[in-house]
Amino acid sequence: MTQSLTDHIQTSRFVVVDVKHAEGRLRVRGEADVCTELACSAQTLVVTDEDTKAGLDALNPGDIIKVEPADGRPERIVVLRRAWDELASPEV
Repeated sequence: MTQSLTDHIQTSRFVVVDVKHAEGRLRVRGEADVCTELACSAQTLVVTDEDTKAGLDALNPGDIIKVEPADGRPERIVVLRRAWDELASPEV
């Protein structure tokens, strides 16, 4: 069975739990509230509204992201919503 667009969006979104910059590791929480640790390379691109950079320095705990993998590792990480935007949202 194929996923609907809404289901695909929900399953491809993660919340950043912890960023280990020196180790190149990223702990994220998915839709099922299960945490996963991702091993990123120095070439992993992080795309934000402000910039696109290699490395994990642009990520913060609480950011909502989408991961685009290649060869079993994150190739691109797109920040969908910043942690501070989530806290300031009128939806909360």
